[in-house]
Amino acid sequence: MFPHSETAPYWISGQLNVISQANPRFHSPYHGPNSFRSVPADRTSILDTLYLGYQPDRNLRYNTDFIVDFEETAGRGLSNALGLAGYTNLDVVRNPNIGSVPYLARGEIHQTIGLTSKMMESDRNPLSLATEVPARRFEIRIGKMSLPDIFDVNEVASDSHLQFMNWTVDDDGAWDYAADTRGYTVGGSVEYDAPSWAFRYGIFAMPTVANGETLDWAFSRANGQNWELDWQRSFLRGRHGATRLLGFANHAHMGNYRQAVEHYTQGITPTPEITSVERFGTVKYGLEWDNEQDITDNFRIASRFGWNDDQEESFAYTEVGQTVLLAADYYGGHWHRAQDKIGTAFVSNAINKDHQNYLKYGGVGFILGDGHLNYGRENIVESYYNLHAWRGLFYALDVQHVDNPGYNRDRGPVWVFSLRSHIDF
Repeated sequence: MFPHSETAPYWISGQLNVISQANPRFHSPYHGPNSFRSVPADRTSILDTLYLGYQPDRNLRYNTDFIVDFEETAGRGLSNALGLAGYTNLDVVRNPNIGSVPYLARGEIHQTIGLTSKMMESDRNPLSLATEVPARRFEIRIGKMSLPDIFDVNEVASDSHLQFMNWTVDDDGAWDYAADTRGYTVGGSVEYDAPSWAFRYGIFAMPTVANGETLDWAFSRANGQNWELDWQRSFLRGRHGATRLLGFANHAHMGNYRQAVEHYTQGITPTPEITSVERFGTVKYGLEWDNEQDITDNFRIASRFGWNDDQEESFAYTEVGQTVLLAADYYGGHWHRAQDKIGTAFVSNAINKDHQNYLKYGGVGFILGDGHLNYGRENIVESYYNLHAWRGLFYALDVQHVDNPGYNRDRGPVWVFSLRSHIDF
C-alpha cells in the first residue's frame, strides 16, 4: 500500500490476511474426536504481522540484519483444524485452545559473509534487507524463525497469502519440520550460495509434546536437523527453473505406531495410545524432491515428492507419510490483468500400514482420529483466482475438493469454499 525505501537502514512493513471458509454437509456414517465435521459450517481466520528489520552496518560483503516480527491470530478454522491431513487453511493455528494475544514470531540475526567482491542484485524483503549480495557467500541465521522461510521454498506453491491455502500444497506434508503449534522454533542455519547452486543446513528445537506450545531446549536429546541442496538449473533453455533435494531427521520424545498398536492388542491400553510408548532417542527421518519450472513468461509448474518413515509419531506439522504434488499458476497478462493469477494443484497424501492400523483401531493423533478407518489416499484438488484490486490489496476465490478426508473412504468427499482478503503495508 505504501512505498518502501531501498536505501534506508531499517525496514518497517506489515500484512493482514483474512480467510473465510465454508463447507456444506457431506457423507459421514460416523465420526471421532478428531474428525472433520460433516455438518455445514463456516469460519474466518485473521492473521496480521508486523515486520521490523535493521542494518547496523551497510557493508554489502559482510551485511548484518536484525529481524524482529510480531504476529497476532484470531478466529478459528473449520472443525478446529482437525480431521484433514491436508488441512484447507495454512493460517489456522493447529491448537484451538491457544489464545489470540500478540506474540514474537521471529527474532533473528541474519549475517552474510561474502567470499567474493563480485555482487549480484537481490530483492529486498522483510527477511533479507540487502539489495546486493556477493555472488558467492555464506548466510547464517540464528534465533527464532520458521523453517519454511529457509527450506522448501517454491515460487509456485509456498505462499498461502497470495497463492494456495492448503497445508500440503504450500509445504511438503511429509516434512515434519521442527516447530511449535504456531509454526515457529529456535535454532540456527548456515547456507552456502553460489550463482547456480546452494546448500543449507539447520538445527532447531523440537516441541516437548506433539503439536506443543513449549520447545525442548536440550538440543542434545531433542532436535530437528535439515539439509537441502538447491540447484538453480532449468529444464528449458532461457527459462527459470530450480530443483531441490531436502532431508530431515527429528530426535524427540516420540512414540511408535506399531508399539502403540501392540499395547492395544495385548490389552495394556483400551485403545492405541501413542503417548504411552513415547521415549527419548526416537528418530523420525524423511526426504523430499521439489521442482519449479517456468514454461512461458506467464505460465509456471511445480512438483513435489515427499516421504518419511512414518513409523514414529507425527509430531510437529501434520500426519502425512508420503505426498505427491503437481501445481501450476498463470499470470493474467493476456486478459490485461498482469498482477492477477490463477492456480490449480493436485496433491495426494498417504500414511504407512502401522499408522493406518493405529487409526483403524481407534487411535488419535494431534490432527486425525475418526475412531475407525477404511483406508484410502487423501486426494485434494485446489484452484484459486487471486485478484489484484489496488496497490497492496488483493482478493482471492478458492475451491478445494478433498477425497477420503483423513484417509477414510467411509467419509466424504468434502468441498471447501474460501474467500481471502490480503493487504500488504
